[in-house]
Amino acid sequence: MTQAATLFDPPAPLAERMRPRSVAEVVGQTHLLGPGKPLTRVLASGRLGSLILWGPPGVGKTTLARLLAGEVGAHFIPLSAVSAGVKDIREATAEAERLKGRGTRTILFLDEIHRFNKAQQDALLPHVESGLLTLIGATTENPSFEVNPALRSRARTLVLEALTPEDLLALLRRALSDTRGLPGTEVQPEALDLLARLADGDARRALSTLEVAATLSDPVTPESVTEAFGRHLPSMDKGGEDFYNLISALHKSVRGSHPDAALYWLARMVAGGADPLYVARRVVRMAAEDIGLADPQALRLCLAAKDTVEFLGSPEGDLALAQAVVYLALAPKSNSVYTAWKAALQATEGENLAVPTHLRNAPTQLMRQQGYGKGYAYYFDDPQGSFEQRYLPEGVDLHLYSPRGEGWEGRASERWRKLMALHGGVTPDADTDLQEQTEPS
Repeated sequence: MTQAATLFDPPAPLAERMRPRSVAEVVGQTHLLGPGKPLTRVLASGRLGSLILWGPPGVGKTTLARLLAGEVGAHFIPLSAVSAGVKDIREATAEAERLKGRGTRTILFLDEIHRFNKAQQDALLPHVESGLLTLIGATTENPSFEVNPALRSRARTLVLEALTPEDLLALLRRALSDTRGLPGTEVQPEALDLLARLADGDARRALSTLEVAATLSDPVTPESVTEAFGRHLPSMDKGGEDFYNLISALHKSVRGSHPDAALYWLARMVAGGADPLYVARRVVRMAAEDIGLADPQALRLCLAAKDTVEFLGSPEGDLALAQAVVYLALAPKSNSVYTAWKAALQATEGENLAVPTHLRNAPTQLMRQQGYGKGYAYYFDDPQGSFEQRYLPEGVDLHLYSPRGEGWEGRASERWRKLMALHGGVTPDADTDLQEQTEPS
């Protein structure tokens, strides 16, 4: 008979009590554990190599590592990279050496492996390579960025997915019927559905919230779930893959002229703790890269938003960012200058061509005697001659800038065509017909 928990001996949290006891009890991750899938084949062979389990919080990385060790009959040493160091690795290695003499293999589980620095990760290499330690690392960060290539090459990376609402509902119902969980607790169906949605794919969060909600009302209602859940800030690994994915989504939503999506991704970043000034700098770049001369005011507005963020800070300055992002999403788009600038930089690679003599600066008598500035046609004195003279180095013929035909740039495209004709340039119809195709009649 199990001894009842007391004030001084409280029960383990519900999420801990409900950990799967076998691989068969694992919910989700069917792409790894379904029939014929990678982990299923590994377990069938009994040969478990080093792994890196990459996935969001609360999807079962630690649980899966424990279960895999049990399935292959290996000794399991759990460490957290938050607190462990090289000394702990040495101790684990010594223990693995002792067990190897008895015919027992050792699995070293390293939670949050991305927190180990290069030297600490390197300390693992020889023991993983020799097979003394089978490493299972768990991380919420992209291993491509956070795990040394040498260690990554010795371990297979498996991606764990966030649990679906259906997966979470199955876990919650199991917790309400299992003797380890909360048997007899009544939960309204709509409360269970709400909890499965709010948990955002995180089993630990779903079970922990259920446990708190059960203390707030009987039966558990949507209101008690909301109260137990509290205010959930979107997760974001500042400086990691999630962070740059959010920046990418914001930029692409602005470029795609979708103000609602742009506001959503901006809010995700700000609520997740991103530096507003960094976001402001990226917004200024969007104005230069994707709006350009289609709306020359966009850059000014974004610089003003950046100044507002610096002056007011957050949260007051966040509204200026939102204003800038909506403006950019609604603005006409042109990357003509961005494209032309990249082409200009490419055109200068490996070259140091002389400036034509008539374009050279001639501040001294000696320079003028050498012909600097001779024959230069000053536009305001000789417009015709100004257009006839050469402005690029001898032998260089470039066509870098071409207006895309939206907004201000579209209105200026007719002047561009005339200037190119005067300079003897080419004006492809494909680059100048966009306005006629996109503007309503």
